[in-house]
Amino acid sequence: MTKKKHRKPSHNKISNLTNTILSILKKDRNQSYNYKQIAAKLGVNDASSRNQIIKKLAQLKAKEDIKEIDRGKFQIINNTEYHTGIFDAAQRGNGYVICEDFEDDIYIASNNVNKALNGDEVELYIYKRRKQGKLEGEITKIIKRAKTDYVGIIQIHKGKNFAFVVVDGNKMKTDIFVPINKTKNAEDGDKVLVTMEEWPEKADSPNGKVIKVLGKAGEHNTEIHAILADYGLPYEFPKEVEDYTNTIDLNIKPEEIAKRRDMRKDLTFTIDPKDAKDFDDALSFTVLENGNYEIGIHIADVSHYLQEGTVLDDEAYERATSVYLVDRVVPMLPEILSNRACSLRPHEEKYTFSAVFELDTKANIKNEWFGRTVTYSDARFAYEEAQAIIENKNNTIPAEVSLTGAVYKTDQAIADAVLKMDELAKIMRAQRMRSGAISFDKVEVKFDLDEESNPVGVFFKTSKDANKLIEEFMLLANRKVSEFIGKQKPEKTFVYRVHDEPNEDKLMALQGVVSKFGHKLNFNNKEGIASSLNKLLSDVQGKKEQNLVDTLAIRTMSKAEYTTKNIGHYGLAFDYYSHFTSPIRRYPDVMAHRLLQRYLDGEKSANTEVYQERCKHSSDMEYLATKAERDSIKYMQIRFMQDHQDEEFLGVISGATDWGIYVEIVSNKCEGMVRTRDIKGDYYTFDQEQFALIGQKTKKMYQLGDEVIVKVKQADLIKRHLDFELIGKP
Repeated sequence: MTKKKHRKPSHNKISNLTNTILSILKKDRNQSYNYKQIAAKLGVNDASSRNQIIKKLAQLKAKEDIKEIDRGKFQIINNTEYHTGIFDAAQRGNGYVICEDFEDDIYIASNNVNKALNGDEVELYIYKRRKQGKLEGEITKIIKRAKTDYVGIIQIHKGKNFAFVVVDGNKMKTDIFVPINKTKNAEDGDKVLVTMEEWPEKADSPNGKVIKVLGKAGEHNTEIHAILADYGLPYEFPKEVEDYTNTIDLNIKPEEIAKRRDMRKDLTFTIDPKDAKDFDDALSFTVLENGNYEIGIHIADVSHYLQEGTVLDDEAYERATSVYLVDRVVPMLPEILSNRACSLRPHEEKYTFSAVFELDTKANIKNEWFGRTVTYSDARFAYEEAQAIIENKNNTIPAEVSLTGAVYKTDQAIADAVLKMDELAKIMRAQRMRSGAISFDKVEVKFDLDEESNPVGVFFKTSKDANKLIEEFMLLANRKVSEFIGKQKPEKTFVYRVHDEPNEDKLMALQGVVSKFGHKLNFNNKEGIASSLNKLLSDVQGKKEQNLVDTLAIRTMSKAEYTTKNIGHYGLAFDYYSHFTSPIRRYPDVMAHRLLQRYLDGEKSANTEVYQERCKHSSDMEYLATKAERDSIKYMQIRFMQDHQDEEFLGVISGATDWGIYVEIVSNKCEGMVRTRDIKGDYYTFDQEQFALIGQKTKKMYQLGDEVIVKVKQADLIKRHLDFELIGKP
């Protein structure tokens, strides 16, 4: 690894010059200053500094932020407006500020960033609109840092008593200066977590200290821990939390059973992924005397063990969600709860919180009941086993899908229950689709890992009837619980899962892309958008553009979030919706359980402000967990491609930018970049209208959706970059 030369802190006393001059002029609006007086206030008198001040004064005058009084003296203009927004850093040191006051993002040149970092909340002022209509600005103050902890590789400068941490990724254009006594004994080349302590006005780099050494860069566990650390996600529980958890009484007690509805004799089973360790939902099935069906959706009663005000509850709230990385799960709850006490394991009695429905043969709801129960799971099935029952219409589980590895017969009553519930689920799903629900069945990329977590294969996970059976009954419970509370008068505080209507601009952009494949969208009304999107998603099934279109269609959607303000769920076409069915892995579900029991007990409404704050925290943590999960997939894709460097692959162009094209390999969904400068035979430029790179001489075009042949050029695990070499078109 090449070492960076030590950069001494800058002694330029006029850094952030715009802000400095405007601050001087703002202190006394009646006083005017010339460039010499401003230089004197800054404590500089060299010709170079004075020239910079003169140049900046001319710029500020041209932008109408200051005015000249007489003989080179200036005053601030009273109507100079400042705005606030979020800084989005670009790769080359420049960036954009996303500001609610303006429709378009404001461009910030690298020399006007003034120590802002990606995600920071900043103050800025806007230049006059230029002829091309673009907005440009300068950041004048950092209001709030998005983060102060960063992951990077430490470079030790031995004998000079300092080190630099080169931050991972391409969004941060400066490294972090660390005195040698704050390196926590890290060795050169280690990946570390560093916290930024201060950024002196005269320094090029912020000062920081190492707070954790993660290990040698490039090693598997180091890189996985680095992903978690980068988002502030823990990978172990504090000792006091583990100690407290070990004191919880996990026994099923007669006095507690007496307070609950006893459903232990009802036929009950779970259907989960074959590698699942925590089973937080089960279904029960009973044929009633009137010919209807009583179906119970039974959820682990986590709130029975997770008491408010305990260190365990505080930790669960802070985590807010389990994090599912490629090779591991970082759970919200310690294993003794998530995999044992709360897990609805077969042939064990468990405390549950249940939604029980009476359905007729057409899946109409005749009765509903909500409350605490005790249940007993008669059997555990993998999705593949339940799918075999549905497809073969019998109770024989073939060896190739059996959890035991051998053929076996399940109880006929369970097979009959699965088949009947599959019928009802299909009716409910059809009803949802008619109501305007959107069917996103995006292909999930999964990896076959060896004992050392090396990826030895890639496979795709698709949703079949067994998955959809579980999905429909979980949706039913989530919808009816939130409806039960949401329709109460007076209104009661609850935790809703909401999803706003799609963004029109994004829909138009999607139309522009899919039209290149011969697809059309209907934007005439809300129902038309939903049915049109469903038709599109159905039409692309199995085609080369499927993953691209699926991804772009999902991006047109607003982001689902938790809130106490119900606006319904657009994607599911529900007026009321919550998360109730996964309290082992989601804190909002725990809150939903607590609130439901509170209202079943006849208590008054909970404090809305408190729960709204908890909702926002849960949404924020879900966002971070999702980003970490995506990063782990990207990391594993790069590891996988390292072993296939000499092979050629068929890919589809999934993105086009000024700096290159993104290509997704058809056979394994790994995505990498072909850089514009590396495409041979011509000089290529980006055409935004056609989503394409076009050769200046040959007019050869590489367009979104085109099939191309690529080869791995570089698979960089440390930087998490996958670069392709373009071979050509097939």
